[in-house]
Amino acid sequence: MNRQFHKRGGFTLIELLVVIAIIAVLIGLLLPAVQKVREAANRMQCQNNLKQLALAMVNLEGTKGRYPAWGFDFLTNPNPSNPFGPQTQGHSMLSMVLAYIEQGNLNNVFDVNKSVADPANLPAPLGVSVGGATKVKTFECPSAPDRTTDYGPYFGIAVPLNLAAADYAAIKGLRGPFQANCAPASPTGDSGFFGARGKGNNDGPRQADILDGTSNTIMLTEIAGRQQVYAKGKAVMPNNPGSGGWQLNGAWADHNITKTLRGWDSTGMVPDGGCSCINVNNFEAIYGFHTGGVNAAFGDGSVRFLKESTDPKALAAAITRQGAEVLTLD
Repeated sequence: MNRQFHKRGGFTLIELLVVIAIIAVLIGLLLPAVQKVREAANRMQCQNNLKQLALAMVNLEGTKGRYPAWGFDFLTNPNPSNPFGPQTQGHSMLSMVLAYIEQGNLNNVFDVNKSVADPANLPAPLGVSVGGATKVKTFECPSAPDRTTDYGPYFGIAVPLNLAAADYAAIKGLRGPFQANCAPASPTGDSGFFGARGKGNNDGPRQADILDGTSNTIMLTEIAGRQQVYAKGKAVMPNNPGSGGWQLNGAWADHNITKTLRGWDSTGMVPDGGCSCINVNNFEAIYGFHTGGVNAAFGDGSVRFLKESTDPKALAAAITRQGAEVLTLD
């Protein structure tokens, strides 16, 4: 009895297309889940960064009796031979806590007895220090774009002067229009956790100055993505110096990185046009790259997630340190 064996050929074109389609569907189903897991990890790391920074501020206060000022000025010109003139700008609060976040070597690079705008504290081509140009992971949210900030235009030079960026800062207080239109029961001006600009490098607030209580007052929050201006998740263009898509004060070594809270309209394109202030625009407003809200560190070291839907009055109450408002955050 003869048996005939037929060798099967390869896949037909239709079979290959079916397999490819199945794989594409599986990838389409899997990708959002992977992105959610990645964002959850990024958000957790962001929360950890803020917690480390808040505890660093608390430890500094415990050591020196004062928190760092959000920024300070020297009472007199600390270096009469500074080629940039009589610069009295001090250092940022982030610079002042480097030794408390295991960045002692970087802390030693800075000369805190000279202005931040001194060749001793600036990178090439204007200075000799790598300090402000060094990226610090604790200052960066992993959900935010990786970047540097160019301060060349500030110094009037045509070549880049790149400084490392930060995604966290303090809120000095409330801008007048925001306070008047969105939170009339809260004080305006430099009413945030760190109060007014310091006079000297040990002129920050004491714990006793936080009359609303450290657990009720925001110390630091996300203002991510700067120098680029973002509105509702999209980069504003053009972004060259002087345009609406560019802003200064995004470097962690810049003592003006701290901002006063302003409100925006719902599109994020009209400043002082409404009470929206979380994830609507990163120019003088609270902004992160997380879905639905931002992370904020309170004076007791706790970190909370502030929803985009947070009541502006409740947010103002949490920002101001001595407004005696009732805190009603979620």
